Amino acid sequence: MARPPTAAQRRLVDGADPATGRLRGTPAQLAALVRLGLAFRHPRPPHAHFLTPAGHRLREGDGGGSPADGAAQPPSAASGAGSDGVFAARVGGERDAPDRSAARLREVRGAWQGLLELRRMTNPDGAVDRPCGWERAHLVRAAALALEAAGHRPAGADPPGYRVRATPQPEAVAVHEPDPAALRACAATLERAGWQAGEYTQPRTGTRYLLASPRRV
Repeated sequence: MARPPTAAQRRLVDGADPATGRLRGTPAQLAALVRLGLAFRHPRPPHAHFLTPAGHRLREGDGGGSPADGAAQPPSAASGAGSDGVFAARVGGERDAPDRSAARLREVRGAWQGLLELRRMTNPDGAVDRPCGWERAHLVRAAALALEAAGHRPAGADPPGYRVRATPQPEAVAVHEPDPAALRACAATLERAGWQAGEYTQPRTGTRYLLASPRRV
């Protein structure tokens, strides 16, 4: 069993930003929280630290004082994290059913707030209304996060729901959603999130889909 966090570590967890889960502390303190599975280090500069789901549970008094179970680590690839161990939204079409729990909603909202903070810190002018470099390097994950954070339902193994997919075009993703109204709503969400989204028709099937790209200005 993992040892419980110290009183000082609990104070760091309790002092995390309530919206984003961002932590403040010395490098040694933050590294210790990472080892306990209560925090993860963002891979992009300035490499800020954020609470994991176990850290959030501990902060809210539902962790029992120890992140000993498997959920103490950052979400696995099966539950929507990227290969770098950082939270990632569902792109749609995963084999497991979409998680609509309050804990998942909290994770998604925290990840979106963290992404807005990353925009502020890495866009040259500090703008948060358009995508940053990380999003341009992870187009599918970034577009999916914008959609899931806005409350759109990702597809499970079968429709309905959105599916975000890579395309041969540079800096463009395709968004598929069988319901026409839901597809238009996805376009509106991406536009608000700083993307350009247009609706197109697949020539062979007649199926409507979105082609979305991060806005530069």
